[in-house]
Amino acid sequence: MRAVALQLALVSSLVAACGDDAPNKPLDATPIDAPADADMAVRVEVLSVPATVNKDVDVLFMVDDSPSTLDKTTNLRTSFPAFVNVLAGVPGGLPSLHIGVVTSDLGTKGASDAAPGPSIGAGPGACAGQGKAGNLQTQGTTLVTGNFISDIQNTDGSRTTNYTGTLSNAFSAIAAVGAAGCGFEQSLEAVKRALDSNPSNAGFLRPAANLVVVMLSDEDDCSMSHSSLMGTDPLLGPLQSFRCTRFGVTCDVGGTTSDEMNAVGDKSSCHSNETSAYLTRAGDYVTFLKGLKADPRSVMFAALVGPAAPVKTELRTPPGGGTAVPALFHSCSYTDAMNQVEVADPAVRISEVANQFQHHVVQSVCSDLSQGLVTLAQQLDSLQGSRCLTQPIALPENCIVTDQTLTGAPVKLARCPAAGADCYTIATNATDCPTAPQLELQLTRVTVPAADTVTTVSCTVP
Repeated sequence: MRAVALQLALVSSLVAACGDDAPNKPLDATPIDAPADADMAVRVEVLSVPATVNKDVDVLFMVDDSPSTLDKTTNLRTSFPAFVNVLAGVPGGLPSLHIGVVTSDLGTKGASDAAPGPSIGAGPGACAGQGKAGNLQTQGTTLVTGNFISDIQNTDGSRTTNYTGTLSNAFSAIAAVGAAGCGFEQSLEAVKRALDSNPSNAGFLRPAANLVVVMLSDEDDCSMSHSSLMGTDPLLGPLQSFRCTRFGVTCDVGGTTSDEMNAVGDKSSCHSNETSAYLTRAGDYVTFLKGLKADPRSVMFAALVGPAAPVKTELRTPPGGGTAVPALFHSCSYTDAMNQVEVADPAVRISEVANQFQHHVVQSVCSDLSQGLVTLAQQLDSLQGSRCLTQPIALPENCIVTDQTLTGAPVKLARCPAAGADCYTIATNATDCPTAPQLELQLTRVTVPAADTVTTVSCTVP
């Protein structure tokens, strides 16, 4: 919900608003661009590939359905074919897919509430009950049988599907979630409710499949511990989604307290407020998602959101007039096909969560979503076992390649030729790697790697 005050006496509709930069203070991860070895060259991870190929992938899209996101949802639907084209173009073709959609609307029920709080608002943006409760959505389409897309590759190469027409059309149908959902977007909690033994979503999550969570939102996560965040306490400020940032984010510079977050001005070094009395802990969602799999490295998180910086509090007049109130400065904007200016707010919590996963994509929702989905598809391909690099590197290559098991220490591989040792080569392979940069990690093994081995490539980039 963008800065739209809910007048408690005169009920008005909530309007949602809405960031790609990694947060400045991650929950627990080492930045991927940390110096890789003693020569202090700054390298970026360009590939993380398991030794054991797994072509089963469950993809859960969390789509913000609040009133300001219709254009972003349309962009996602029209850009989805780029995602499919990359996956279909690699050797072996499309993985065996489950694709589901949930929305950010959880009504007025906080994660620790026994029951929902009082309803707020009326019309688009209003919040009531448990909203869509993390249940998979199909919008009543007749193109898909069941509440998620299933597209499975059989052993003979044929496919068993539960939809008619193309995969892109089927996805477009179930992702047309509209823009009338609750303006307090509980995006992370919606993902948890979707995957946490939800009987309405039975069969979607396969125990042995890779898991990909894709989050589309123009505003940061506002997963509540309690519905009191939507209450009438004047100390909370106007009833608008700025409360989510004020009490859910803290900034080491300019925002160490909720009062400082409420003060007009720039903030920096911002991260989730993990001691908030009103919002859930962002780190708990990382723990939950990784805990769904025996190997947490088989979970990927993608965020198409507003850039996590800059973070700035400004005064803005609510729609309909009145006294200007504290609001979050938009971290990106663009002009849509109707010549309307669309905006997104800094998604500090969502970006922070995304960066805790070895496979992750964080991209501005104000940019071309097809490119973000191409990057997502490349990362997903490597998650399955493809050795194609996911981004260009500086040539001649300056890379560190390591094997890592779940319990062992990382083992650095030598560059080939290396007599009597596991070694690597990075070579052009336009056939198996049809998408730029068309470079492949080629391994020469003298030993058979453990089944839980993941090989990581970190290189300097242009």
